[in-house]
Amino acid sequence: MADTIDVTGADAVKTAPAPGPGRRPGSGFARYLASKLAAAAVSFLATLVIGFVLFSLMPADPVQSITRGRPTSDAQMAELRRQLGLDQSVPERFFHFVTDTLSGHLGDSWEFQQPVGSLIGDRLWPTLLLMGSATLISVALGLWLGVRSGWRHGSWLDRIATGASLTLWSVPTFWLGMILLITFSVGIGPFPGFLPAGGMSDPAITGGPDHVLDVAKHLVLPCLTMVLVVFAQYVAVMRSSIIDELGSPYLLTARAKGLRDDDVRRRHAVPNALLPSVTMIFMHLGTVLGGAITVETVYSWPGLGQLSYQALKVPDLPLLQGTFIVFSASVILMNLLADVIYRFLDPRVRAQ
Repeated sequence: MADTIDVTGADAVKTAPAPGPGRRPGSGFARYLASKLAAAAVSFLATLVIGFVLFSLMPADPVQSITRGRPTSDAQMAELRRQLGLDQSVPERFFHFVTDTLSGHLGDSWEFQQPVGSLIGDRLWPTLLLMGSATLISVALGLWLGVRSGWRHGSWLDRIATGASLTLWSVPTFWLGMILLITFSVGIGPFPGFLPAGGMSDPAITGGPDHVLDVAKHLVLPCLTMVLVVFAQYVAVMRSSIIDELGSPYLLTARAKGLRDDDVRRRHAVPNALLPSVTMIFMHLGTVLGGAITVETVYSWPGLGQLSYQALKVPDLPLLQGTFIVFSASVILMNLLADVIYRFLDPRVRAQ
């Protein structure tokens, strides 16, 4: 039996190897950061390969899609195919794709006749507004319910929160979005709808507090749809982590010291159970730029998700590859930040 019981996780810190005589302080973190940066670089290069192969193997012919409904001769289609670079061999197209991407040039959209970087920049703010708001609300609500459900597992709050969150998690996003759209925008029976049906703002309202209020009203339904689908994941992970901590000796020691039950939960159980949730939060932050194609399409929200859907219909290969690269890069960057923050939060990572 151990002589002392760790209350704050300090035992794990004590087990970390001390720097040797020839080991400069901070060199361990430098090596750790360098290894994570190298892994992120390899992941990004693999993303380039996957992005090119994935969209180049699509069965649809972009030239036929672009010229659909227009009288076009074979010579004109061949010229258009040459202008789009589709007459080049696959290795040649891959080489140009990689070199252009690494130089920061994502190409020009075939559908919109604009640079892909400019299109992504124009759609970035609506997506950040929608996904950022939904992520913040989901994290706060999910962690709050998860902590209380796990701490009092089996209670009425636990049963209601777990049942409701798992039910909403299993519901198809597009179906939930359409139900909310019909209920609160169209109206049911004698109850009229009172929220906007789609878009980000009313074109008749420009600038000032009225515009901010109008955007907030348009944001309610897509944000609510995302929250109802996502927050269950935080509830499940946090509840499970809290239940795992309930039998830990350090909680018994904390109670023996006379701490109140709320203090034991808040000061000891929650910090130790938070690490799995931190990983999930950063994974979701990585998808913030990616937006939600389904939600943005259902509500005609002018973000990156709807832009990807428009590009997929052509298919607009430069735009699809550009959005795919941006989405993947944001996930890789957030995972890198999670690894770095994990080293400060978890002493076991520092001990490796």
